[in-house]
Amino acid sequence: MYTWRKSYAPYSGPFDPCRPIPKKTFVTPPNIYLGFQPANLPQFSPKEALCTGTLWKAFYDPYYGPYEPQKREGS
Repeated sequence: MYTWRKSYAPYSGPFDPCRPIPKKTFVTPPNIYLGFQPANLPQFSPKEALCTGTLWKAFYDPYYGPYEPQKREGS
């Protein structure tokens, strides 16, 4: 199963002058999980498409910070 938010632990050397960040996170866009664009995808209205930045609902991905509660419908 895939997740939208990925995380990794960066290397911190013994002589790093700053305190290491133990875990970093990043968000993956939904289009990398869709191999091709299927026909008849649900679409936003023209006004909603201008506000969200995409015409197709499957490609809409609002950004939520790592410390915000999950608001995504799919998870």
